[in-house]
Amino acid sequence: MMKPSAGFANEVIERILELSADAHIQRRELSLDSPAFQSLTGAIAAYGRVLALLTALQQREEFDPIAGQRFSETVAAVN
Repeated sequence: MMKPSAGFANEVIERILELSADAHIQRRELSLDSPAFQSLTGAIAAYGRVLALLTALQQREEFDPIAGQRFSETVAAVN
């Protein structure tokens, strides 16, 4: 069961993916030793870290209700 905020989280993830893709495209047009290339490289890495965090949180939100329900069922079966 997903929480109501899952739609917003998906929108944020989608927007970050768009920003990352745009940064990749811009970076391809630059020389490797330019400051702008280095700046975009840092931005792309930051987008990746944020995506990793958001997807981990999203997976945890999806997992917690399932794990909690199974734990409750197991406790009920033992009692």
